[in-house]
Amino acid sequence: MGQRSWAALALLLALGPASPGTTISGLWGFDEPAATDLGPSGLTGSVGEGVETGVAQDGAIAYRFPDVAPNDPPVRPEHLVTVDDSPGLDPDDGVFAVTLRFRTTSSPSNIAQKGQRSSDGGYWKVEQDDGIVRCLFMDDQGRGVSASSTGRIDDGGWHTVLCRRTPDDVTMWVDGGSAVRVAGATGTIANSWPLTIGGKSRCDQKWVGCDYFSGDVDGLRVEKE
Repeated sequence: MGQRSWAALALLLALGPASPGTTISGLWGFDEPAATDLGPSGLTGSVGEGVETGVAQDGAIAYRFPDVAPNDPPVRPEHLVTVDDSPGLDPDDGVFAVTLRFRTTSSPSNIAQKGQRSSDGGYWKVEQDDGIVRCLFMDDQGRGVSASSTGRIDDGGWHTVLCRRTPDDVTMWVDGGSAVRVAGATGTIANSWPLTIGGKSRCDQKWVGCDYFSGDVDGLRVEKE
């Protein structure tokens, strides 16, 4: 088994079981200077100059997004990791799952997202506010369904969050605990925006806040039916 395969296997173990019935669309370990996709799609991202790489923290190697005010000027595009648009990163009308491993003591922030409220085609995101992590899926008709954690995650420890969207519901697991399921239909979600980690890609800190994330990210997995 090659070095890339071993790295992918180690990351999959850290992120926990995959979502049933899906295949990997993107897999990032964030333990090297380039945001290399360890999955089959080869969706290597672009790392902003403000993101610290190679950060060792509690047994993990991660990317650090420095502590900045989430919605105060200036705009900081260098604070983001960006992955170009790809069909595998859109839920479309089927089953879709996002798993993130991160740590933070700051709030509020958007941790990962593809699209924003103004996006044609809908959008999805994983965010946290006042220590509560939430995953939201909104379709192109403005129908949104979200699931939120039952406890705080802004304690500075590592947490793994899995968000699974089906056409009929959204379910969240935090650190492999009990599922939080919210019923509700979302139709087709597919946009032409990039996937961003660390905040919004299109914002001005006046009319649209950037919701920058401060903390460390150790892994991201995107799966699709």
